[in-house]
Amino acid sequence: MNRTDPLVLGIESSCDETGIGIVRGTDLLTNTVSSSMDEHVRFGGVIPEIASRAHLDAMVPALQAALAEAGVTLAELDAIAVTSGPGLSGALMVGVSAAKALALATGKPLYAINHLVAHVGVGVLDGGELPENLGALLVSGGHTEILRVADLTSDVELLGSTIDDAAGEAYDKVARILGLGYPGGPAIDRLAREGNPKAIRFPRGLTQPKYMGTAEAPGPHRYDWSFSGLKTAVARCVEQYEAAGQELPVADIAASFQEAVVDVITAKAVLACTEHGITNLLLGGGVAANSRLRELTGERCAAAGITLRVPPISLCTDNGAMVAALGAQVVMAGGEPSGIGFGTDPSLPVTSIHLAAAPA
Repeated sequence: MNRTDPLVLGIESSCDETGIGIVRGTDLLTNTVSSSMDEHVRFGGVIPEIASRAHLDAMVPALQAALAEAGVTLAELDAIAVTSGPGLSGALMVGVSAAKALALATGKPLYAINHLVAHVGVGVLDGGELPENLGALLVSGGHTEILRVADLTSDVELLGSTIDDAAGEAYDKVARILGLGYPGGPAIDRLAREGNPKAIRFPRGLTQPKYMGTAEAPGPHRYDWSFSGLKTAVARCVEQYEAAGQELPVADIAASFQEAVVDVITAKAVLACTEHGITNLLLGGGVAANSRLRELTGERCAAAGITLRVPPISLCTDNGAMVAALGAQVVMAGGEPSGIGFGTDPSLPVTSIHLAAAPA
C-alpha cells in the first residue's frame, strides 16, 4: 500500500448527507454529496428512518459519480475510509455496510474513522498541513464542541461540549417557534440581518460563576454550552407577545437569539484556547456557514491573537472528502486498518480517532 501519497475513498453517512470523497494524499479529487434534507422538511427535522433509506438509495449512484469525476477505479485505491461514529445508528450502518462490502470485494484495507475528527482533518485539503497548537470549534446540528488537537491521528482531547441541544438543533427549534420552517439556520441567519440583536436579552447558558469557576479552579462547565434554556426563553417571549395581542417582532427575536448563541459559543471557545495555549483555531461543522458566527469568531480570535482557519462551506458540512482526508492522514501516519469486524458507535468519543483491528 502507498503510504506516502495514498489514494483514499471516504464514505460519510452519519446523518442526512450521503457523502463520497476521494483524495490523493492532501489533494481533493472529488467531493460528491447527496442530501435527503428535502425529505425531512415537512417534519421539521431529520427523521432517522427516512435518512437511512435515503442513504440506501443514494449510495451506489454517489459512488459511481465520485469515481467518474475523480477519474479513478476501485482497483486503483490504496484504502477505503468510512465514518463509524458518532451519528444516527441506522444511517451509520448503511455507510459502514457499503464500505465493508467494497473492502471485501476489492481487497482494499478499510479504516473506521471518527466523524468529528474528520471535520478537523478536512483542513489539510484547504491549506495543507495543520499548524501546531491547534484547536477546533465544531458547530453543527448534532454537535457543539471545542477540541484540542495535539496530533490529528493520535491525540485529540475534548475540552468542552453542549450538555443538551447542539447549536444547530436550537436554530431548528427556534425557527419552528417563529414559523420559519426547516432548516432553521439559514432562515434565522437571513432574517437576523434585518433585526436588532440587542432588542431582547436572551440568556447565555452555563455562564454563571458556579459553572465557570476560575482558571485556577475551573467550574464543572467552564467550557461547556447549554442551549435548551435559550430555546425555552424564546418560546416564552413569543407567548408573551401573543398573549398581549402584539405583533411579533420576528426579525428582532431572530437577531437576539442568534446573538445569544454566537456570543456564548465564541466567548467560551476563545477562553478554552487561551487557557490551553491554543494559538490556531479551525471552525467547522454545518453552522460554520452562519455569517454572524464566522464574523464574531474572527473578531474575538484576532483580539486574542489566535489565527482562525475556516474551510470552504462545502467542506464544513458533512461530506465524504473529510473522511477520506482523515483516512489518508491515518494511512500516512502508519495507522493499522480496522478490518471488517468493527461496528458502528453512535456515541463514539472524540478520543477514538480511528478504530484499529482487534488482535486475533
